[in-house]
Amino acid sequence: GLGYVGLPLARLFATKYYVTGLDINEERVKELNSGFDSTLEVDAKSLNSVLVKDNNRTKGLFCTTNKKRIRECKIFIITVPTPVDRNNRPVLKPLLSASKTVGEVLKKNDIVIYESTVYPGATEEDCIPVLESTSGLKFNVDFYVGYSPERINPGDKNHTIEKILKVTSGSTPEIGEVVNNLYSSVIKAGTHLAPS
Repeated sequence: GLGYVGLPLARLFATKYYVTGLDINEERVKELNSGFDSTLEVDAKSLNSVLVKDNNRTKGLFCTTNKKRIRECKIFIITVPTPVDRNNRPVLKPLLSASKTVGEVLKKNDIVIYESTVYPGATEEDCIPVLESTSGLKFNVDFYVGYSPERINPGDKNHTIEKILKVTSGSTPEIGEVVNNLYSSVIKAGTHLAPS
């Protein structure tokens, strides 16, 4: 997702890596590809400095609605909304739908990182089974998972993503290190690798 969490993260990673940003909203993708972010989380200059066409694979951000474009990715970061219903229970439909989309292209040794705010256990109890059933792959054997809770205050221009300490974790100690190294390569404020 390329919303108020996903876009700033994608833009930041695109300063160092080639990033394919997938969003299901065609209007949102058109807007971003024109260099404008209606959420105002990323200014036009910063966005335009990283936008690339699909054929530039060194670094930069390519935005699309075409799910096939993420087949080549090796690391998937899921940043979709987790709204609550009228009883304040989390609605996991966007998260499970995104997990299914990723599961359809998941390959051996890929890593899926969840950033969406969820209750404890949701990643393992709700999301990972969707990844396994959709991909036919086995968790912690064929693919791995990380979690790094989003910590963005929408509209806060002083405490942007790269200026907030990032908590990271992985489904194995080795994957935890991979996830932590990935985030620490772009987060100026540093990272904290959780022990589990």
